[in-house]
Amino acid sequence: MASVETAAEHERILREIESTDTNCIGPTLRSVYDGQEHGLFMEKLDARIRNHDREIEKMCNHHFQGFVDSITELLKVRGEAQKLKSQVIDTNRRLQEDGKELTSSMEELKQCRVQQRNIATTIDKLAHCLPVLEMYSRLQEQMRAKRYYPALRTLEQLEHTCLPRAGQYRFCSIMAENIPKLRIQIRDTAMSQLRDFLESIRKHSDKIGETAIKQAQLQRSLDSSVSTQPRALIGRRGRKEAAAGAGTDSRGQGGSPVSEQDSGILDVEDEEEDDEVPGAHDLVDFSPVYRCLHIYTVLGLRDVFENYYRKQRRKQARLVLQPHSNMHETLEGYRRYFNQIVGFFVVEDHVLHTTQGLVNRAYVEELWELALSKIVAALRTHSSYCDNPDLVLDLKNLIVLFADTLQGYGFPVSQLFDMLLEMREQYGEILLKRWNVTFRQVLDQDNYSPIPVSTEQEYRHYTSQFPLQDPELEKLPFPKKLPFSEFVPKVYCQLKEFIYACLKYSEDLHLSSTEVDDMIRKSTNLLLTRTLSHCLQYAIKKKNVGLAELVQVIINTTHLEQSCHFLEEFISNITNVPPDTVNATKLYGTSTFKDARHAAEAEIYTSLNAKIDQFLQLADYDWMAAVQGGGTPDASDYLIDLIAFLKSTFSVFTNLPGKVAQTACMSACKHISTSLMQLLLDPEVRQISMGALHQLYTDVKECESFARAGPVAGFQGDTLLLAFSDLRQLLDLFTQWDWSTYLADYGKPTCKYLRVNPHTALALLEKMKETSRKNNVFAQFRKTDRDRQKLIDTVIKQLRNLIAQHHT
Repeated sequence: MASVETAAEHERILREIESTDTNCIGPTLRSVYDGQEHGLFMEKLDARIRNHDREIEKMCNHHFQGFVDSITELLKVRGEAQKLKSQVIDTNRRLQEDGKELTSSMEELKQCRVQQRNIATTIDKLAHCLPVLEMYSRLQEQMRAKRYYPALRTLEQLEHTCLPRAGQYRFCSIMAENIPKLRIQIRDTAMSQLRDFLESIRKHSDKIGETAIKQAQLQRSLDSSVSTQPRALIGRRGRKEAAAGAGTDSRGQGGSPVSEQDSGILDVEDEEEDDEVPGAHDLVDFSPVYRCLHIYTVLGLRDVFENYYRKQRRKQARLVLQPHSNMHETLEGYRRYFNQIVGFFVVEDHVLHTTQGLVNRAYVEELWELALSKIVAALRTHSSYCDNPDLVLDLKNLIVLFADTLQGYGFPVSQLFDMLLEMREQYGEILLKRWNVTFRQVLDQDNYSPIPVSTEQEYRHYTSQFPLQDPELEKLPFPKKLPFSEFVPKVYCQLKEFIYACLKYSEDLHLSSTEVDDMIRKSTNLLLTRTLSHCLQYAIKKKNVGLAELVQVIINTTHLEQSCHFLEEFISNITNVPPDTVNATKLYGTSTFKDARHAAEAEIYTSLNAKIDQFLQLADYDWMAAVQGGGTPDASDYLIDLIAFLKSTFSVFTNLPGKVAQTACMSACKHISTSLMQLLLDPEVRQISMGALHQLYTDVKECESFARAGPVAGFQGDTLLLAFSDLRQLLDLFTQWDWSTYLADYGKPTCKYLRVNPHTALALLEKMKETSRKNNVFAQFRKTDRDRQKLIDTVIKQLRNLIAQHHT
């Protein structure tokens, strides 16, 4: 059983050796040597080798002839093969020689193909990279040219379009890293330019405002000359909107808004040579604002920009609205203040209409409300320091032009016109002060004498200044005198000048003719009732004014009073308001000149009485004089001089109204009578003799002779004598010693001594009693003196009883 297995194993090994590659036979042989049947295997191996040799030999024998034939053929072929080999070598040599050029060309072609492929690849890459480089180059050029808004647009296109297509290159990475830095640089540069712009317009706002005001002034002059001309500034608004439209178009094409210039203020010297005044938008380059607005919009920071712009402009508004402390000193200070404000709001108005919401209407209106309140407050404060009416008038015209300019831009200015009406009161007060000085100068320089005219030309000159209507005077030959002094035409002309000054202020205030007329009339009334009235009172009551001057003042005021209706007509003519309009204010000139005339009349009376007092101070009565036996004494010297003075004075009163002269004469006579009565009753005169009464009686008689002679025409009968009736009856009572009649008829209407007051009579008797008592010290034993003393005592007692009875 074991030998069979061994034989099978040996058979397997032999098949394996036959079929296995010799390189792998080692393990097979090892299994033989490891076995116990080595000899047996060798025997079988030898037997297998012999079998194979026999098979080979059989096969060789079977194919030997063919083999021999093949060898023979092979030998024949050998010679041919040698020839063929030679030919092949020759052909190969010639082929190699001929193929060298082709090989070289093919190599070159290969290189060309490689280069072509590289070039194509390069071109393809460059096609993606060149736009990036070109875009970056354009970006750099725009940055150098400071065209930041297009640079920002280029930057966006570079980042979102070109760089992603270019691929991952180092320069692309560098560019991508620089993009945020460039954005920050553009943003900061744009903001820096905006700051420069804001600073520039702050410095040049007065020039912008001056130009806008000139334009408004030019438009207003055109409106006044051409009634069909549209309202001021409509043309300017159209040009402004056209400019805004142009700016929008330029932005729509992708370019920089409006302009790429960096300056905020343009050079306008060439424009000033033209006839047309340049508009505000012609002076200011707003491109920094537009550029910064669009840059911040693209960067998504529009709100930040809007807040910053509004905040900075509010700060500038506060600076602009702060007036200089000495602004009120000159008109130029006000003009510069207004120019800056107008410049500020012209810029804001232009920004409002040329940007999409950078500033809105509510923001501008809020700024204007703030400005308006500060402007009105500043003008009220500074104008209150002004005392020059010309400066106030120029300021008013400047405010009107300022208001009209801003109104043309759509800003409400009613408060400014309300303030101008308030300033009208101040202007009126300043005018009153100026005219007060003028009137006083006229009054001080007047000679208070009628104006002599020697030619027709002189006469027409004065009548052109003052509406004199005196047919009788015109008929008189030259030379002749006008009834009034230089003061009348000068005052009348100054009244007209004042009315013109009031009218000048009322112009351009958008007031109706009725309102203007009312304002002028009220101001003129103030001039008449306050200023002129006070000046006349001053002229009348100042020291060293003679009676002749006072008489001339009365004549002057009479003529001025008569001219008041001409002033009414003059005001109506310049205001085109009929004087009979309902509720029209009437001039108080008539009452003013009447009051002045009455004051002059009273001053005449006072002055005349004062002059009389001066004469009376010269009176030197001898109150203890004895009764002269040779007849009545002569009139006192002082009284003769006084009457002579009165006669010469009343001769001057011929030009006065009759009642004035009569009143003056009556007042003088009453004053003389009263003064003589006071001399009698003077407490310092304790004793009066009958001789002194006779002297006084003579003086009174002289006065009555003067009164009876009629120094002033117009008195009826002995009216003037009534001034001396009190003194006359008193002296008659004492000189005639008619006490029985007086005491019996006292209180009756038919009493002879009706004007004698018992108190006065008693006082005088007391003085005579003292005289009698003194004389009786040495003549107490003379019966006549004792009887006279008793009589005086009896009369005194009766007078006291009479006084007591009437008092009860």
